[in-house]
Amino acid sequence: MGNKIKIFDTTLRDGEQSPGASMSVDQKVEMAAAFENLGVDRIEAGFPVSSPIQFDGVKRIGEVVKNSTVVALARCVKGDIDAAAKALKNSKNRMIHVFLATSHLHREYKLKMNKQEILDRIAKNVAYAKRFADKIEFSPEDASRTEPEFLVEVCKTAIRNGATCINIPDTVGYAIPEEFGRLIAFLRDQVPEFTKEDLDLSVHCHNDLGLAVANSITAVQQGATQVEATLNGIGERAGNCSLEELVMALIVRKDLLDFQTRIKTELLYPTSKLLQHITGLMIARNKPIFGDNAFAHESGIHQDGVLKYRETYEIMNPKKIGRSPETLVMGRHSGKHSLQEKLQEYGICLNDQQFNKVFAKFTQIADFKKEVYDEDIFNIVASELGRVSEGYKLKYFHVYTGNTLYPSATVKIKKEDREYVAAETGDGPVDALFRAIETALNLELRLKDFMINAIGWGKDAQGQVNIMVEIDGKNYVGKGTSTDILEASAYAYLNAINRHCFRTNRKKIQPEAYKKTKEVQHGQ
Repeated sequence: MGNKIKIFDTTLRDGEQSPGASMSVDQKVEMAAAFENLGVDRIEAGFPVSSPIQFDGVKRIGEVVKNSTVVALARCVKGDIDAAAKALKNSKNRMIHVFLATSHLHREYKLKMNKQEILDRIAKNVAYAKRFADKIEFSPEDASRTEPEFLVEVCKTAIRNGATCINIPDTVGYAIPEEFGRLIAFLRDQVPEFTKEDLDLSVHCHNDLGLAVANSITAVQQGATQVEATLNGIGERAGNCSLEELVMALIVRKDLLDFQTRIKTELLYPTSKLLQHITGLMIARNKPIFGDNAFAHESGIHQDGVLKYRETYEIMNPKKIGRSPETLVMGRHSGKHSLQEKLQEYGICLNDQQFNKVFAKFTQIADFKKEVYDEDIFNIVASELGRVSEGYKLKYFHVYTGNTLYPSATVKIKKEDREYVAAETGDGPVDALFRAIETALNLELRLKDFMINAIGWGKDAQGQVNIMVEIDGKNYVGKGTSTDILEASAYAYLNAINRHCFRTNRKKIQPEAYKKTKEVQHGQ
């Protein structure tokens, strides 16, 4: 048995900071349940003080997740810690994650604090957080650019005041493996407490130079006992250490890396697919482990080798990550029990109301398609969990187009008891449809991104449209699916508009505690 490495998943916190990756509370809860089923040790659920949605998400996740530790982020500020403690109040297995920047750049230009002031604030607030949770993680933001000797003082101060985990972030992805490994080895040598079993030395690496996984592996080799990662590697800027790449590297190269995790690898691919459909962030075809091309062999030489002996050109078995060939799961005659079993197979837990909505959508899709694949199931679940209640709903649309016609569209949209009707022309059928929606709702939108992906296989596959629009200076992501691409486009446009309306209304009613926090930096 190798050395145990804890996996701290921050997909729902740092990963959600990817542009367009924001999730509804229901979606975050569903993903948290999937991560717990996957075997993640710690789930960072969010940043409670930053918004009511973040607070509600952490609270709900803390009430649902039982086996994994639920983590809430807080700056080194009493108000942040209070919000984190309140959100985690009903969580039996909880951790508060406190962070403060420590590098020369951040001290001088962002915080305007000297070293002693930094140490004093760490001591005061880590001790305060300890009142509310037995497990406390402290992160010195921008640690990889902090003077190593000062970083030792920072770690010791946090540990003396109750920290049970010290996390070393490479906040801007600046470090290279050899350098980062030396830093971890130096800290292990200079801080004797890191040899104790009840204290974790963690790392949190960003991928700005494409080195997040390599830096994390080097840190583990030098004594780190926990790695912070995100599924699919999502996160701010270029993203974070990719959970699946780290885990599979430890397994495939066990000859050099004698470490183990609790991750159930056969659930990696299904969980990744669920996340892609929930966020709308589809991964590149050449992405390691999960990309469509990862196990595809175009070259005749490669094909011949794989047929003769798989290991000639494949270093891992796709079935090991739950990536077996997609099979037909159900059709229009399948019942609720069959669907329930399929959801349980992938660790998807829905309440009765959610399940009934998913089943209704499933039967609707099955009427249009002869074959319903796992991919369709993930999409249906993600769509229902992300639906904004009491929003605008498409009643009908008509589009007239052709290579000798000027495209035009008519729409009828309903919200509660009101109906909105408009007709417009455009440069193409989608443009005409979007303009009609804008006119009907008297809104001005700027389309910034438009992407179509097929879900499943065949001519009758559903189309998923992902868009990003700008409304009142803010960016909103919308997602829609249908076997009709124009209908999917209309759903996506309305989904983005509903997100805008929902967030605008939440801001109007948010508590004073949130209004006081004008600018929240998510750190690490």
